[in-house]
Amino acid sequence: MCWNPISMKFTGVVCIAFVIVLVSALAPTKAVLEEKAECIPTELLSCLPAIQTGSQPTADCCGKLKEQESCLCGYIRNPLFSQYVTSENAHKTLANCGIPYPTC
Repeated sequence: MCWNPISMKFTGVVCIAFVIVLVSALAPTKAVLEEKAECIPTELLSCLPAIQTGSQPTADCCGKLKEQESCLCGYIRNPLFSQYVTSENAHKTLANCGIPYPTC
């Protein structure tokens, strides 16, 4: 059997390309990791008094809401959380924190 340098180069390139595609497909993107890390509803417990009573939200509440602003549509769609996010007091809390109510 003859050794052919051209076919060996081609095989090497195909192997490297396969490894690159495999690694990039398995590696989660930064956006996915950030989204999963950000959407933690229990971090919004400091907002519960403002959402329940309509009182002024705390600075901690506003900070957490700003961190999780991209999660609000997911909370609205979730039956466990939608009542808290769609209430009149939730609208007021978001407005007091300077966060626009999301259009989902």
